[in-house]
Formats: sequence, structure tokens, C-alpha cells
Amino acid sequence: MSRITKRFEKLKADKRAGLVIYISAGDPNAEVSYDILKGLPAAGADLIELGMPFTDPMADGPSIQVAGQRALKAGMTVDGTFDMVRRFRKETGDNDTPILLMGYYNLVYQRGVERFCKEAAAAGVDGFILVDLPPEEADELKPHAEAHGLDTVLLTAPTTDDKRLPAVLKYSAGFVYFVSVLGITGTKSATEEAVATHVARIKRHTKLPVGVGFGIRTPEQAAAVARHADAAVVGTAIVDRVKAGLDADGKPKPGLTAGVLADVKALAGGVRSVSKA
Repeated sequence: MSRITKRFEKLKADKRAGLVIYISAGDPNAEVSYDILKGLPAAGADLIELGMPFTDPMADGPSIQVAGQRALKAGMTVDGTFDMVRRFRKETGDNDTPILLMGYYNLVYQRGVERFCKEAAAAGVDGFILVDLPPEEADELKPHAEAHGLDTVLLTAPTTDDKRLPAVLKYSAGFVYFVSVLGITGTKSATEEAVATHVARIKRHTKLPVGVGFGIRTPEQAAAVARHADAAVVGTAIVDRVKAGLDADGKPKPGLTAGVLADVKALAGGVRSVSKA
């Protein structure tokens, strides 16, 4: 059983939804990014998405694009991302919090799918969210991911109808990521009614947990999602908080990490205010 499955089983036993937090590996630099990463579980993150910076992030909104640019400028690489996870597992002793790599399939393809999966698993990664990998091409990744105990989390959207959904779910493992609005990340939010309708529809097709992301910025919005989904996913709001902690030259100001983790704690409070009896 993967760490992701174990975490969602524990959340179900605790009768609450989870909080998934996204950060871009290496933003604003490797050391500060690692400090944020290691502080996330104590701040209330139940699962962590670690973004792999990429030069052509077509699905990302302006905030996450700029975060990736900051990370690339600071020298972050795929190997550096693996090193962050490896260091997290070794230094914190945390072997329970799931860490997923989020990014683009080109990074996997360039390295070689089998090699990428092997190295990711060895570093302590638990799964992938590859935003540009359609189910028609997921069979290139799925066998190697499974062989190394890695979950493949595929995305669904409001436009993923009942005819299309089974094709997506066929290759999904760990949980299903529902992109609650159309368009790029961080630009708008879905209504609670829309989230409830779509989550219920997805759950008619699968027993996998459903995480909902795109547009969640406040504890209140996180709580609204938690009332219907198995997890609320927050990315842009956290990335924006990192940016707010930089000076005019892009250097971290004192208190950046503490400020980010305080925001995560507030979001966790929103999620945990909802009891799922």
C-alpha cells in the first residue's frame, strides 16, 4: 500500500478531508525551499506536491510560472528536486507524508521513463501528477511507475464527461485530481455547488479519493471544498506568499518561511473545521 493510499485511509478514519500543498522546488532558492518543505507537515499539510520547474509550463498560471523561473534561475534541476525529497526523508525521519512530483512529461521523457521512476522512488517520491500526460499515452509511464511503487495521479476537469472519465480513471492511482475550473492555475475559483456536483459525479465512477484544486486561496474556500472532496489542493496562494516574502532584488526577507507556514496552518484549520461523519 502506497503512502498516498495510507494517508487517505487515515484521513477517512479521522473523518476529515486532507490538505495538499504545492510548492515549486527551488523557489526562491534551494535552501529556503527546503526549509518550507520540511515545515509543511507540522503546519498541517497532509500531502505535498513538489513542482519540478520547467521552461514551458503551459498549464500554469502567472504566479507558478514565475515561481518556476525563480527556481530555474537559482539552479534547480530534476536531480536537485530528487535531492530535496531525499534530504527530507533522511533529515526529518518523516516516512509517512506523501510527496508527489508535479510537472510536465517532457522532464520524464528526456531522462527516460524507467530511469526517472527508479530514481524518484529511490529518493522517496510517492507519485506523479503530470499535467500534460493524457490517458492515451499514460501506458508509457504506468508500468514503470507501478514497478517502483509510484502512483500516477491523473487530472479531470469540468469538461471530462461520463464517456471520457473511465479512460482517465483507468490509469489513475492514489487519488483523482479534479481541476475545478477551466483554464490555467490560480486565475479563478469554482462555486461550492459546482464542486459538489462534479465530485459526486466522479465518485460514481471510482472508489479513489478525489482531490480538488485550482483557485483555493482562503481557509473558507478550503473548508467549502473539504465538505465535498477528500482533499483540498492549494498551490498559487502559497507560491504568492513566497513571492510576498522577497525583497525588490528577489532575495528572501526575514520571516518568509514562517509566513508561508502560517498561511498553510490557516488553510489546514479551514479544512479541519469540517467533520466528515
